[in-house]
Amino acid sequence: MLRFLSSPPARILTVVLLLQAAAFYGMSRPEEAKPVNPLSTFPKQIAGWRMVQEGVIDKETMEVLRADDVVTRWYTDTDGKNIASLFIAYFHTQRTGKTPHSPKNCLPGAGWAPVVNDRILIPVKGQAEPVEANRFVVARGTDRSLVIYWYQTSRRTVASEYKAKVYTVFDSIRYHRSDTAIVKITIPLPQGASDEAATEVAKQFASAFFEKLTPFFPA
Repeated sequence: MLRFLSSPPARILTVVLLLQAAAFYGMSRPEEAKPVNPLSTFPKQIAGWRMVQEGVIDKETMEVLRADDVVTRWYTDTDGKNIASLFIAYFHTQRTGKTPHSPKNCLPGAGWAPVVNDRILIPVKGQAEPVEANRFVVARGTDRSLVIYWYQTSRRTVASEYKAKVYTVFDSIRYHRSDTAIVKITIPLPQGASDEAATEVAKQFASAFFEKLTPFFPA
């Protein structure tokens, strides 16, 4: 038996089985996430930005989304030169199969073709490390938009979908929680608009609201 465990495949198999057992144990216990403030109470005035339109999500979309709380709004800066859409979907638990829908899959499904697909870093006040976010420049006919998004809890922000899923397992084991949110910013790109200029606007907007958003997620 001990000789069998000394082989690399056996050790890998043992580790996988232990992780599966730990994940099953963690996910079988009740979740301990505390209630959060409704996203509808998110500020309409944010450091140089103000809400100009509250979005409405139809019933069919909500049934597909399956989020526990959602907010979608349009904000403009003080000068009215820039406009940005903010979408946040919060999931109290992912154990019942409810998970954030990745824009990486949703945008092409809605007819938007990715032109640029990379990652950016967003400096945020009060955070030791910048927020890593996915960046897409998408086009549909003559329309173009800049989209950035990330996954967020009170414990961390994550850009990678794969890392987010791994953290879900770890959090279920360690904290007995699987809550998460997806945060997405969209900025329309008029013809001739610079992708990089729009990216800077998105960074400024994200930096402005990030500190206000954190208290909406359970500690």
